[in-house]
Amino acid sequence: MKLAKRMLLVSFVLLASISLNAQQKKGETETSVENEYLNDFDAEIITSLASSDEYDNKLVALQYIQNAIEDGNTSEQIVAALDQLAGEGLTTQSRTKGRLTNNFPEIRRQACLLLAKVPTEHSKNTLVTIAVEESEPMVIAAAVKSLADIGINNNDEVVEAIAFANRRNEVLNPTSSLALEVLNAFETFADSTENKKTMIDAIARIATDYHYVTPVRQKAYKLLKTLSTSSNEDKKNKSN
Repeated sequence: MKLAKRMLLVSFVLLASISLNAQQKKGETETSVENEYLNDFDAEIITSLASSDEYDNKLVALQYIQNAIEDGNTSEQIVAALDQLAGEGLTTQSRTKGRLTNNFPEIRRQACLLLAKVPTEHSKNTLVTIAVEESEPMVIAAAVKSLADIGINNNDEVVEAIAFANRRNEVLNPTSSLALEVLNAFETFADSTENKKTMIDAIARIATDYHYVTPVRQKAYKLLKTLSTSSNEDKKNKSN
């Protein structure tokens, strides 16, 4: 009799456990389906807002994109919307009677910063395009910062692009904040750059250009010294 009661109790516990696991799996499946639906829904909203002619809608799209990326959503739609916003008024232009109506540098700046959160070859290529075609220093600075954060510099391509962007800007509109981001990026890419001549030339120009504030020029001098020391050490190691 006691054995029968024990067997009945064990059976009850097993059935309860199976039922609980089934409910948990069902709940997980429903949550997964719901999240997938919401992610798709968010992507559609983001695409629509990013394509809008309204400045405020584009700001909202950027916030949606940031939230989506933080939730792990880096779908093609999300990245495509970021590409569009990064080139808003630059690579993607809307005109009314010949007048550019979507020149939104702040939108481009924020989009460039968000691209660093999707550290891929594609994002790097988008940022290189923005860096070399952009005329607003704050947008170039954001693109340069994100390129450094992503860290891809195959065949010195990124260093060359950054140097080109800074060279053009120092002639037209030398800006200390941009020069500082350029120096930070060169510092990041120093070890991965095969031919440092372009980098060194750019740093030297910043160091001797009094359009830039003193702290920026001082950082340029220190970076030159660091690169020189590193180069001498490499030569000694090769000779040994």
